[in-house]
Amino acid sequence: MAGWLINSHGTGLAGIPRSADIVEVAAAVLQRGDGSFLLAQRPAGKVYAGYWEFPGGKAEPGEPADRALARELHEELGIDVQRSYPWITRVFTYPHATVRLSFFRVTQWKGEPYAREDQAIAWQRPDAPMAAPMLPANAPVLASLELPWEYAITDAARLGSAVMLDKLERRLEQGLGLVQVREPASSERDLFTGQVIGRARRYGCKVMVKQPFPGADGLHFTASELMGLKEKPSAGLVAASCHTREELERAMALELDFVVLGPVKEKAGRAPLGWQRFAQIAQGASMPVYAIGGLTRPDLEDAWRAGAHGLAMIRGAWN
Repeated sequence: MAGWLINSHGTGLAGIPRSADIVEVAAAVLQRGDGSFLLAQRPAGKVYAGYWEFPGGKAEPGEPADRALARELHEELGIDVQRSYPWITRVFTYPHATVRLSFFRVTQWKGEPYAREDQAIAWQRPDAPMAAPMLPANAPVLASLELPWEYAITDAARLGSAVMLDKLERRLEQGLGLVQVREPASSERDLFTGQVIGRARRYGCKVMVKQPFPGADGLHFTASELMGLKEKPSAGLVAASCHTREELERAMALELDFVVLGPVKEKAGRAPLGWQRFAQIAQGASMPVYAIGGLTRPDLEDAWRAGAHGLAMIRGAWN
């Protein structure tokens, strides 16, 4: 099982021992179309017996994480993985070992999961009471699962406030769950921000802002602001924009809740990364990474394959 060496003392990727000292583990977030995911309970006789965790297990020496994942899920749950995507990587230290958990989101498999190792299993929903007790180290992973695949960014400067609010209302009716107010300073910005928050609140959508604002759910920092941060602000969600591995590592060291990485395809004044470079930068990220830069919904599959949590979109969110 994935978590037998995990406790609540988590670390980022900085300062971990050399690879030879790390236990490599592949862990699966099996996700159904309704958003539910599978947890497994550690059986009697094992460390942390009775605790719940994500299924998975240790990789053999030299075994790629995705192959270890497929092997472990067949052995534990009797399923054959047909579609999986790299997601986040969490590193945890124990008194006698350091474990690197490579999490994959598994969206398609053959067979119905069943317990092959005397463990209990249960389907869970992020918005419902969770199985207990949970391994303490799972908390950041569960929080990341609550983030939707789409991060919409307002475009009132181009569309006008009235049109932007109308488009927002329609998207909220369709289930939009996360939006950032990203407008240039003006006499109307505060009024617009308040209107966005008021509409979003009625639908349960979270709102990120660039500067603290009453009722907002979190702050989103620019890359330059990120590099100047001394510590993570304590209130609400905290995110940042990144363009380089150095910036992403800074976000990981601060343990931000998520980041946006790009531009993948286009942005005025900056060369696009492309999916290959995006994947290289995002590899091993300890928090969800949204891809940004000239993207639309049809790009979601490529984003997942590159290790992204989802898409951050400006025009693509409203067209």
